[in-house]
Amino acid sequence: MSNQNNSYNNESITSLKGADRVRLRPGVIFGSDGIEGCQHSVFEIISNSIDEAREGYGNKIEITLFKDGAIQVRDYGRGIPVDFNKNENRFNWELVFCELYAGGKYKNNSGENYEFSLGLNGLGTCATQYSSEYMDVVVYRDGFKYSLHFERGENIGGLKKEPSNTKLTGSDIKWRPDIDVFTDINITPDYFYDTLKKQAIVNAGLEFIFTDESTGETKYFKYENGIKDYANELDGGKGITNIYYIKNETSGRDREDKPEYKLKFESVFCFNNDVNILQYFHNSSFLEYGGSPDKAVKNAFVYAIDKYIKQNNLYKKDEKKITFPDIQDSLILIINSFSTITSYENQTKKSITNKFIQDAMTDFFRHQLEIYFIENKMEADKIASQILANKRSRETAEKTRVSIRKKLTGSIDINNRVEKFVNCRTKDVKRREIYIVEGDSALGSCKLGRDAEFQAIMPVRGKILNCLKSDYDKIFKNDIITDLLKVLGCGVEIKTKHSEMNSFDLNQLKWSKIIICTDADVDGYQIRTLILTMLYRLAPTLIKEKKVFIAESPLFEITSGKKTYFAYSEKEKSAILSKIKGKFTVQRSKGLGVNQPEMMWETTMNPQTRRLIQVLPSDAEKTQQVFDLLLGENLKGRKEHIEEEGYKYIDFSDMS
Repeated sequence: MSNQNNSYNNESITSLKGADRVRLRPGVIFGSDGIEGCQHSVFEIISNSIDEAREGYGNKIEITLFKDGAIQVRDYGRGIPVDFNKNENRFNWELVFCELYAGGKYKNNSGENYEFSLGLNGLGTCATQYSSEYMDVVVYRDGFKYSLHFERGENIGGLKKEPSNTKLTGSDIKWRPDIDVFTDINITPDYFYDTLKKQAIVNAGLEFIFTDESTGETKYFKYENGIKDYANELDGGKGITNIYYIKNETSGRDREDKPEYKLKFESVFCFNNDVNILQYFHNSSFLEYGGSPDKAVKNAFVYAIDKYIKQNNLYKKDEKKITFPDIQDSLILIINSFSTITSYENQTKKSITNKFIQDAMTDFFRHQLEIYFIENKMEADKIASQILANKRSRETAEKTRVSIRKKLTGSIDINNRVEKFVNCRTKDVKRREIYIVEGDSALGSCKLGRDAEFQAIMPVRGKILNCLKSDYDKIFKNDIITDLLKVLGCGVEIKTKHSEMNSFDLNQLKWSKIIICTDADVDGYQIRTLILTMLYRLAPTLIKEKKVFIAESPLFEITSGKKTYFAYSEKEKSAILSKIKGKFTVQRSKGLGVNQPEMMWETTMNPQTRRLIQVLPSDAEKTQQVFDLLLGENLKGRKEHIEEEGYKYIDFSDMS
């Protein structure tokens, strides 16, 4: 039985009215109630100014970001109509700023007002006004200056109209997004740099002037020849082909029973081995996820290039056909399209779904590529050769990745799979330590000297491969490296030109500390450097996350009576000797393999008395430069470095 007070009847249905439609549900309109939604609300205002400029009214738009997060957008278009509208028997400003579905863009398919508009059917201006703390509007048109003021979605004071003292026309809107509507309103200058650059690219000749009040800095964005200039900028003259520009205008329908609409688009593409980028814009909106244009490009490019490779017998026997990632690795392509009817995947306009646009672009690109390959045989051969090289490289990389995964993954019980590895008892990763030691002799003394509860030992036997000089195939055939990676358990981070074989997962690391423990001599330093080089190339995150340490070994053992002291440097040796009264003996450390277990524990393994040097990420770039110099291919640079710096490290007294 339901309670009478909880009855569900005609009075139970409620709807949000006025500004609350946006203020209480910003995610519905802007796609998010966070910073992305706030950014989208800003773009709605900018997009209206862009629409004016594209129709031929105004060639610059000024945007200012104020210290308090307010934004101002000034254009030099015709000015938003705000005066009385006889047809609607209302003021236009009410329709534009206070009606969610009103505006001048409904009839764009019939060519009235805005044929190819970026703003969508009058939602934007009103929705942004509703979601603002305040909004001030100044419009110059018809010889008058019109002023409006809004607070939290409500107009205050109506429309003020006065004669204008300027011949310029346009709209000037300043507002502050409301923190009561959005969870974050701190839009950074980087958002404006990125957005305005993209809009300058697809609106040839239109200038955007952005001022950041916090720094006083003003930036200008303008591409006189639009996407052609942008493609040249990306290519940098280093492409393997010239830049190819094509454009088309057509019309069609998404379905037989749907209205016909106009479509026009331009595109530039070239092939480049240093840069690859695909960018799609529709009615000036950047399509982050592409949709119809992306599907068209993938279909047409694979079809046309595969056809050319087959016709010229460039595939090896039984070789698989190319895929789009093989092409994308070397492709710079931008499409700038406009249509009078657009089906966006959602209000945020990150993808379009028009079937006609996809079909029209697919056919056009297939046809144009066929002509291009016929007219540019040398370039076509270069493209085919590069795409096949990309494909074969990708296939090799994939085989290597599968091989690595098989070699490095498995159960946590690695005792039986890695020769001479000595595990510890605890399963608590926060306590577990792995000592990477030099050779079997060190293994013996470390094994006896450690705390078996939380300290494990991994001996490194034989010559370690120089991971800076070797390719991945050679690296992963090296048992020392693969054994060490198995013991670490976290996989590898591999980046090649044509793929990323990233099997790395820090959560799978089985140790809280990775401690490199080698003798304090030339051989020990070399082994330490090669292990660090391996970690730096194959698992740099371990260094970044401060998991890697070097165990400092004592250089001298000083005995006086029944007491033994350890010195880690000449300075420490002198300090100890100055305090000893009576006879003493000093001897060089004999190396880890010769040390007694008790000494190993006290000097190198006891958390209370050992000395660990943490390998920090802050100097990673400098470290890489030194590693490259000392272990890389630059023989001349290495020779010069040894000539200049070698005296600091070579002990000439041992060379007699």
